[in-house]
Amino acid sequence: MHAPGIWGILVVAVVVILLFGRGKISGMMGEVASGIKAFQKGMKDDDKPVDRVTTTADAEVREPEKKDV
Repeated sequence: MHAPGIWGILVVAVVVILLFGRGKISGMMGEVASGIKAFQKGMKDDDKPVDRVTTTADAEVREPEKKDV
């Protein structure tokens, strides 16, 4: 197998532009860019230190101790 030549790449590009149009392609690229920005913001928020991690053991309600009368 060989790499596609310049004519093959041009044919694929023309078919993609005809199928999707310029407006749809630019809209999809904008959505991809906003998704990447949201991902980077989420990764930046993860760097903040956490005060305390709640575990299931912390959430369980413990019964009060019974006193002998």
